[in-house]
Amino acid sequence: MTDILDARGLRKTYQMGEHRVRALDGVDFCVRKGEFVAIMGPSGSGKSTLLHLLGGLDKPSEGEVTLAGQRLSILDDKQATLVRRRNIGFIFQFFNLLPTLSTEENVALPLIIDGQNPRKHEERITYLLELVGLKDRRRHKPDQLSGGEQQRVAIARALITSPAMVLADEPTGNLDSKTGTLVMDLLRRSCDELGQTIVIVTHDSRAAAYADRVVFLRDGRISTEMLCEGVADMAQRVRAVLETMERLAN
Repeated sequence: MTDILDARGLRKTYQMGEHRVRALDGVDFCVRKGEFVAIMGPSGSGKSTLLHLLGGLDKPSEGEVTLAGQRLSILDDKQATLVRRRNIGFIFQFFNLLPTLSTEENVALPLIIDGQNPRKHEERITYLLELVGLKDRRRHKPDQLSGGEQQRVAIARALITSPAMVLADEPTGNLDSKTGTLVMDLLRRSCDELGQTIVIVTHDSRAAAYADRVVFLRDGRISTEMLCEGVADMAQRVRAVLETMERLAN
């Protein structure tokens, strides 16, 4: 299976007053096409920093990220923005929907930003609204939707351009457990049924258990990985994630 993303030797250092803080310290990380990967670790371990570097939202102090065969380091800002827009779908903890737009308009927003006519993509918009169970709420504004429904809009929006990869930062972090399960079921389906490549950052062991592979960060480095792929029982997956977290904490 082809690697859709390959990151080598990633280091990221921030200047905090008189002190330099190393958020990442030599991370090698790759993702296969169609794979679902979860990144876990305690606060300050470098999870969000890694996600931002993988998505081209920030640049590493050292190292290289290659996305869909393109080295991000050799691109200028305009080129990097174009690669990011056309190859990555983003899902955020707080949804980031535009309040004045309807459900279908929020889903179509990446197409509009890319200069495309959303009317030419009505069939895909409708398909994604059906996928996320919101076809009957396509005219609703965000304030007329529940938190779970808003996150499902965000998922459809992330998928609208058929991106090479979807990056999700704590996709269940602002949801109750039942709604979080619905969202993770949906992400798993998009991987299984659409062949979508997904990388999530999460503190939630149950959310991580939906992934094919879980990567654990500690002090800016990958401390270990575990495979969930092939384990059908969700409870067994969750236990394995929790046991690994406890082992790394000791």
